Amino acid sequence: MNNNDLGKLLIRLCVGGLMLFHGVYKLIHGYGFIAGKLKAAHLPVWLVAGVPVGEVFAPLLIVLGIYTRPAALIEAFLMGVAVWLVHMGQLTALDQHGGYALELQAFYFFGSIAIFFLGAGRYSVSKGMGKWN
Repeated sequence: MNNNDLGKLLIRLCVGGLMLFHGVYKLIHGYGFIAGKLKAAHLPVWLVAGVPVGEVFAPLLIVLGIYTRPAALIEAFLMGVAVWLVHMGQLTALDQHGGYALELQAFYFFGSIAIFFLGAGRYSVSKGMGKWN
């Protein structure tokens, strides 16, 4: 019953795989609204180019288990920026059912941090070999 590598695979598939839905949606429907958020925060609008990196490319690497640790940091950073730009007003809020208003963002952030510390594991393209996996 003790299979750390299977646990690593499951968390990678969950965190990376579910984030892919957000990234693919934004690729199809656009993510220009983020440029407005960056501009309002007095940040360079070209930073919007980080959205496909953090929501498509990094999650793909996480799911596959290639350069897993840096990809997980990219995803965690993206979630931190998303909370800062869009969700700061909800940071201490509860939703209508009593749950944490930012539980999805917290899941992606802390899940990515966990993946960073755990690594890819044996059930990955990299077989968990190398310091980046």
